Amino acid sequence: MKLGIISDTHITNDYGKDKVSSLVNQLKQAFKDVDEIVHVGDVCEKFFLDEMKKIAPTRCVKGNLDNINNLEIFTKFSIGRYNIGVIHLLPDNVEEFAKKHDLRILIFGHTHQPLIKGTGYNLLLLNPGSPTQPKAPQERPGFMKPIARPTVITLNIDENDILSTFIINLKI
Repeated sequence: MKLGIISDTHITNDYGKDKVSSLVNQLKQAFKDVDEIVHVGDVCEKFFLDEMKKIAPTRCVKGNLDNINNLEIFTKFSIGRYNIGVIHLLPDNVEEFAKKHDLRILIFGHTHQPLIKGTGYNLLLLNPGSPTQPKAPQERPGFMKPIARPTVITLNIDENDILSTFIINLKI
């Protein structure tokens, strides 16, 4: 099973048809072989969610700026042996939240910064960043100054439950 993960698109009716078209075309490339798209909130308008559904079946959680009815704040599903949670805002106590919901992967958004990070309590945290309003990751001593890039993530879980995940930079 392969997931395309996206968050914080912030697409509204006044975003511009050319920009929306360009983004959709890039997502078709980035997500060309995914089984499902997971949008981690702040889609903002339903028409863009409908565009995602044309690429692949799409599940979405509610972000703090969404104007879409019937979106859940949190959803959970399983692929192989992995319980996966999806939420826009990372909970204050991530470890407690993960244990309460028996999660092995937690996908979140809101920060506009891509992240793939394991924790000491056996949880993989994924944040796809934002394809439209990216923010640079925090600076780290000894490394070059980070650059804000439009990003999405793919997550693949194969038939042996081997997981691989990649941050994809878009050209927007």
